[in-house]
Amino acid sequence: MSASRRLILPILFGLVGAAILVGLGVWQLQRLHWKQGILAEIEAKISADPVGLPIAPNVNDNKYLPVTVVGRLTGKEAHVLTSQKELGPGYRVIAGLETTDGRRVMVDLGFVSESDLGSPRPVGSITVTGNLHWPAEVDSFTPPHDITRDIWFARDVVPMAQALQTEPVLLVARATDPILPAIVPLPVDSAGIANDHLQYAITWFSLAIVWLGMTVLLVWRIRQRAV
Repeated sequence: MSASRRLILPILFGLVGAAILVGLGVWQLQRLHWKQGILAEIEAKISADPVGLPIAPNVNDNKYLPVTVVGRLTGKEAHVLTSQKELGPGYRVIAGLETTDGRRVMVDLGFVSESDLGSPRPVGSITVTGNLHWPAEVDSFTPPHDITRDIWFARDVVPMAQALQTEPVLLVARATDPILPAIVPLPVDSAGIANDHLQYAITWFSLAIVWLGMTVLLVWRIRQRAV
């Protein structure tokens, strides 16, 4: 068999493999464009003007909906163990709130350090502006609610609502009036939504370059043996 005929298969194999890898990279770039559009829509929805609390909020129609409610804190709270960069360990304070029209919902007031967990909350009227949210934080690795210490390890809307005797509705505060001095609001944003498509695209394109390099090396070795 001549040297040129022996080169056909490795060259074909190399070109087909590189084409597949490049195609996967292009597909990831398309996914990146799609995800950027989704994130832009979410950010626009988060930053829209707040409205009143819907009659029957649900995750399909009202996730990220900006809302303003007025009421009073019920005194019932759930504390979600967490930590914040530069702030250290602490808790998310999920408080029950009774609105002026008698509804009870949950409000994620924000982060409080361990030392400030017992700081007083306002006893009068409070206005909370934020976004409705149904966080998907619970998985098979999430520990159950520690009843003894009354510590939660994720924001689990339905069980928390049962514990706080509210509707299964969570409003994540962006601002409160009056301001709660010991609590740092942790408003909803799109930063936690994964968008790794650019890294995936770079990986596929890099593999295509490596694949072509290995093909060139193989062809060179075959030619060297034929000399």
